Amino acid sequence: MLGAARRRLPFLLPALAAGSLGLVLCGQGLWIHAKAAVAQVLLERAFDQSLRQGGAPVRPWSWADTWPTARIVFPRQGERVIALDGASGQALAFGPGHVAGTPQAGDRGTAVYAAHRDTHFAVLAKVRPGDPILVERADGKLARFEVVGARVVRWDASGLDPHAPGRGLVLATCWPLDAKARGPMRYVVMARPIDASLALSDLHNRKGMTTLTR
Repeated sequence: MLGAARRRLPFLLPALAAGSLGLVLCGQGLWIHAKAAVAQVLLERAFDQSLRQGGAPVRPWSWADTWPTARIVFPRQGERVIALDGASGQALAFGPGHVAGTPQAGDRGTAVYAAHRDTHFAVLAKVRPGDPILVERADGKLARFEVVGARVVRWDASGLDPHAPGRGLVLATCWPLDAKARGPMRYVVMARPIDASLALSDLHNRKGMTTLTR
């Protein structure tokens, strides 16, 4: 039965889209969470295939305009999520997005991933300084980080420099975390590489600031 269900997964997202009007009548939140949950199953499968192919992009469904680039793991919280290439509004409906212009996690600079506060990055409300975060890339490389803190910034004035020295990680979502309406503020969690040989990025460098998703 489980195998049959998995074979039907590629057809679930179009079906959910076709039935979105009815779901809206039951509450917009239900539709958003259903789409996010189903998408992650398909993204996990596409990401695993990309790993087997040495990092080659694998679209999770035929009409997708993005593909999985990383698996972000929160060991203490027991959660993980597949991140997509780009952080457009359409991509963020299915998973966290890797913000364009920032390096891949583990490369030099500050890697930035963004996601919605009520779905894929709801976990950030439970993340604390000292928590580990693992990022497995589609090319098979694994980057390990430790959370050093968090702050609230405007989406267009983040103060984050993607070209800062070191190999930092930033996870960003909307603020306040429990709000329903969209606003201009963003909650950013900052992490440093666990490997002692890698210096912590200067995440507050004012040059070349990154603009977070609006």
